[in-house]
This record gives sequence, C-alpha cells and structure tokens, in this order.
Amino acid sequence: MNPTLKLYMFETCPFCQKVIREIKSSGRTDIEFHNIRQSEEDRLELIKVGGKQQVPCLFIDGVPMYESDDIVAWLKNNPEK
Repeated sequence: MNPTLKLYMFETCPFCQKVIREIKSSGRTDIEFHNIRQSEEDRLELIKVGGKQQVPCLFIDGVPMYESDDIVAWLKNNPEK
C-alpha cells in the first residue's frame, strides 16, 4: 500500500520549488499540496504536527520530513507505484 503523502509548502520558497521540480519531473500524482500561505488551516496543521512552520515539509503517513535534499532523496528512493 502506498503511503499518504502531503507536502506543506509555499510558492516563493526556493527549497519548496526544488521539491516541486522533482515531483513534476518524476510525474508523481500521489502527493497532496498544502500551501501554508493560502490556507491558515494548513499552516496550523503543519505547526501542530511538525512543531514548527518550516517548509518544505513532506508528511509521510503523518510523519514530518524536513529539508529539501532529504525529501528529494526520499522521493527518488520511493517511486509512486
């Protein structure tokens, strides 16, 4: 079973753009995008679960992963099935 993936981000963040480029180039369709600058609910959820407002943050089955390089590496090592 595929993990539930949620990416917390905002458009002008260069580290978020790095992750988004990887998602687009891989053709992944299994990731929900949550823009914390467009949704106060998403921003508060990021802080509640992750403990901070840092983006990008990929929630993998509810567990937060920070750092764009770590997220990109995880995405490459765990392709969409």
